[in-house]
Formats: sequence, structure tokens, C-alpha cells
Amino acid sequence: MARIIAGTHKGRRLAAVPTDATRPTSDRVKESLFSRLEGYDALVDAVVVDLYAGSGALGFESLSRGAKSLEAVDKAEAAIKTLRRNAESFAPGQVSVHKADALKYLTGRSGPAIELLFLDPPYPLGDAELLQVLRAAVGQLHEAATVVIERDPRSGRPSMPEGLEIFSEKSYGSTQVWLAEPTQAAPAR
Repeated sequence: MARIIAGTHKGRRLAAVPTDATRPTSDRVKESLFSRLEGYDALVDAVVVDLYAGSGALGFESLSRGAKSLEAVDKAEAAIKTLRRNAESFAPGQVSVHKADALKYLTGRSGPAIELLFLDPPYPLGDAELLQVLRAAVGQLHEAATVVIERDPRSGRPSMPEGLEIFSEKSYGSTQVWLAEPTQAAPAR
């Protein structure tokens, strides 16, 4: 069982998806990642989209730390049930859960610009498919958005579509995290 590590819901336990197909992000990785995101002022009042959400640990951590809203997206029924259960203690309307393929969700999405985007796809997801999802995301991103990609380090550095560039990467044992931003936004990081 995962937990929220900081903010208004600190210590709250999150139900885990009852399958081996998901990998919860470790507390160590979350602490480091969210410390960086807070340093970039990427959380407060942010519109967050968590693709391949699983239990939604990254998205719910964002809400606990001041994000405005969360769109949690997964195509697995077990994940959807877990996301709905984990969303129960957040404010009504703050979390929307969507059973959808990530690419189809983004191409049909009409919400406000995404300010924080999490992609923690299944490790077998190929680079070409991830690139398609990132390409679909570019048009949905706020000009100062942060995109977080979490994968197995053996997957290699993900290819970026036009309009998006990696500005940071960090390895945490069996987890690699890349941070990217729209190319038209040029704040010093």
C-alpha cells in the first residue's frame, strides 16, 4: 500500500491496484521528484493529468501538495476501481477518473491546458508508442507545463516530439525519471 508523503493528505494510505502489472512509485522517488516540482513551482493550483495512473499515487500526491485538479487516466478496470476508491477523500469535482487508452484520451480531451503531466507507462510500452502519446500531449500543454516521464532505465532516453524537450533526468536504481517542458517556455531550471 502506498501513502501520500506530504501536504494536506500527508500519511493517507492509498489502495494499490491488485495486479502485478503496475509498479508503485517508491516514497524515495516521490520525495525527490516532488521536492523538485515544488522548487519549479509546478504544483500549486496546477491542472494535473496522470496517464497510466495505476493507483494514482503521483496525481494524488500533487493534489495533497496544492494542485487544483487531477484527471486520472488508465485503461485497466482494476486500476479504475482503485482510482475511484482513492479519489473518495478528495473534494468533489477535484478528481476525474477516465477509463481510456492514453493516446485516445489526449486526442479527445477538451479541458484546460495541462500544467503537470505524469507518464508512468508499463515498462513494455515501446518508444514509438510513447512518442505518439507525447506528440498528442504537446497541443494540450500550458506553455510553462512540466512533463514527468518515469520508466525503467534500460528503456533508454525517450524520444521527444517537436515542441517538447527534456531538461533533466535522474536515476533512482530501477527507476529513471525524465522532466520535459514545452520548447516555447524557456525558464531557467
